[in-house]
Amino acid sequence: MTDHDVRDADPADLWVKRVSLFVRERVFPYETQLDAGGAPARDLRARLRAEAREAGLWALPLPSELGGGGLSLSAYAPVAEAEGASDHGPAALGSATLLDVTMLARHGSSRVRSEYLRRLVSGELRTCYAMTEPDTPGTEPLLTATRAERRAGGGWTVTGRKWFVSNAADADLVTVLVRTSGSAGDREGLSLVLVPTGSPGFRVVRELPVLGATGQHEIEFDHVDVGEDQLVGEAGQALAIAGERLQLGRTLRALRWIGQAQRAFDLLCRRAVERRGVRGPLADRQLVQQHVFESLLALRSTRPLVYEAMALVAEGRDAHVEVGLAKTAAARTLQEVADRAVQVFGAAGLGPDTPLPSLFRTGRTARILDGPDEQHISSVARRVLRSRQPGPGVTPV
Repeated sequence: MTDHDVRDADPADLWVKRVSLFVRERVFPYETQLDAGGAPARDLRARLRAEAREAGLWALPLPSELGGGGLSLSAYAPVAEAEGASDHGPAALGSATLLDVTMLARHGSSRVRSEYLRRLVSGELRTCYAMTEPDTPGTEPLLTATRAERRAGGGWTVTGRKWFVSNAADADLVTVLVRTSGSAGDREGLSLVLVPTGSPGFRVVRELPVLGATGQHEIEFDHVDVGEDQLVGEAGQALAIAGERLQLGRTLRALRWIGQAQRAFDLLCRRAVERRGVRGPLADRQLVQQHVFESLLALRSTRPLVYEAMALVAEGRDAHVEVGLAKTAAARTLQEVADRAVQVFGAAGLGPDTPLPSLFRTGRTARILDGPDEQHISSVARRVLRSRQPGPGVTPV
């Protein structure tokens, strides 16, 4: 940014510009190495985090009293879109722990808050969240089979398996959905428990590549003992806490997917303008112009839905309908725009020289992550139709 840019930018716009520049210049060039995982990726990630701290961009949406930037959710929304242009942006900039810090600050025990929160914000500790199980549909948490049994001397013993757990191999802590009472299908008796991954009996079973990408794992709890104060909230409160987490998490994902869709759109337009054939630039061809139009229409239609959802979540209001619309629309938009960009690039869009394969893969998986499209469609439709039911003495129109 030039001095003129800095003087003219309002504070919110300035954060967006600075984060966007950091992601473009410091993160984009290293995505292939970060995607590969392993020790080299961890070292590279540590270097990027140090650079983010030096740039004053570390943990912008996390509480200032814990060492974060203190941005409100509303102020952070456009920043989340900018940093989300890369899957690795949130981790590099220290905002990836926002969901866990928010959840533990509200529902963690006093020991958990004092021992872990500041270290999570600083990046010293990494976390993951384990909900889905190999033999249980992720859309039906009431069927959770992983159990936590009370120990005679106090505390709990956790037994079970989870899979498609993001970043489990590098995590220090995992929040686990468990059944502490009742049986499969009961609405009561589901709890959340925080487990250090160094605990005896915890094991990463295998990596689960998603359309070839690393980062997801299956994990096992073989009679893992945890203390009473490692419950998150009270026993039996998991659905309420998880619902709170999911509303914010889905909205954050939608913001980041919009950032990636915008990136794909920018690549599409640049290719259309710069690529020339014997009949002139691709930009002169009507079918390419249609790709540009449809992609822009999808972006312009979806972005307001996502920001409306974030505004309601930030205010603590019921946002089930808005979040369902935003999540579904953002996932579709990312897949659609990335697909159109690949089409305009041709064979080059399928290879390793552009981020388009990764963007398309994210768009496809986005339609399943945090609940498949079908779940959100049904949930939103049921809520809308219930709101239209006539009350006592009201005649349906």
